Amino acid sequence: MKFEERLHNRDAWTIGDGCSAGRVLDILSTKTMFLVVRECFYGTTRFDDFVARIGTSAPAVSRALKQLKAARIVESVPYREPGSRARDEYRLTEAGEDLLPVFLSLMQWGDKYLQEGHPPLSFVQAGTGQSISVQATAGPTPEVMSTDIEIRLNPARRRG
Repeated sequence: MKFEERLHNRDAWTIGDGCSAGRVLDILSTKTMFLVVRECFYGTTRFDDFVARIGTSAPAVSRALKQLKAARIVESVPYREPGSRARDEYRLTEAGEDLLPVFLSLMQWGDKYLQEGHPPLSFVQAGTGQSISVQATAGPTPEVMSTDIEIRLNPARRRG
C-alpha cells in the first residue's frame, strides 16, 4: 500500500482510536467472540449449542453473546418450546452478516498457511459448486450472501 502525498510523514498524523481495524478487534477481541460469529454463520442459534460446538464455558459464551448484542452484531429472538420457559435464539444482524468477507478471509488465510494438506471444509456457491474466495478488487463484483454458500467436507480431505 502507498500513502497519498500528504500522509507520507507518518509521524505528523495519527488516527488513534478512530482506526476501524482497531475498533473491530475491540469487539472481536477473543477467540470465543469470533467462534460465536462463526457458529452463527453455520446456523447455530441456541445458547446450549454454542457452548457445545465452541467447546468453551457457558459464562464465556454468555459474555460473548452480550458483547456481540451490544455491538449490534447479533440479536436475540425469543422462542418457547411447549412446556418450557421462554428462551432466546441468537441471529446475525445486517452488521453481523456483513462480517462474512472477514470470516471467509480468515478461513481462507488459515486454509493456505495453517493447514497441513487439505483444509477440512470448502465453501462453495450453492447451486454452481464454484469455490468461494475473498480478494481485494478495484471494481464492483457480484456479492455472495451467506445464504448462497454451501459448506462441504473437502473432497480431497475425505480421500486423505
